Amino acid sequence: MRLIDKYLYVAYNIDRYLCEVSVLELNEKKMAEIFKAFCDENRISILKLLSTGEKCGCKLLEEINVTQPTLSHHMKILCDSGVVVGRKEGKWMHYSISSDGAEIAMECLQKLTKITCWDLDKPCPEK
Repeated sequence: MRLIDKYLYVAYNIDRYLCEVSVLELNEKKMAEIFKAFCDENRISILKLLSTGEKCGCKLLEEINVTQPTLSHHMKILCDSGVVVGRKEGKWMHYSISSDGAEIAMECLQKLTKITCWDLDKPCPEK
């Protein structure tokens, strides 16, 4: 995926039969969804665990000491943000950090926090 401006990114989906390019809008709702993933201590712990590679849900349960429904709640938020992806194997889900999702989150933060001086000659209006 590639950020093409402050609110749009291009997602490439390539398989044997299809090469598809779509433009997805990063509106305020999607941005909030991305940053929500980073706003909880348990989700930060999960991301730290996943930074060393794919982990089974059962391993995450052991490491962060939460109930299965609580883990599912956190994983849904992480997956909805696009920062984490999951795949089912048997009865367990295996999770990993999405390099594309992480890149979009980083670029989104950079774009939102970048200060641009587009008109230095024009003073701020006084109240």
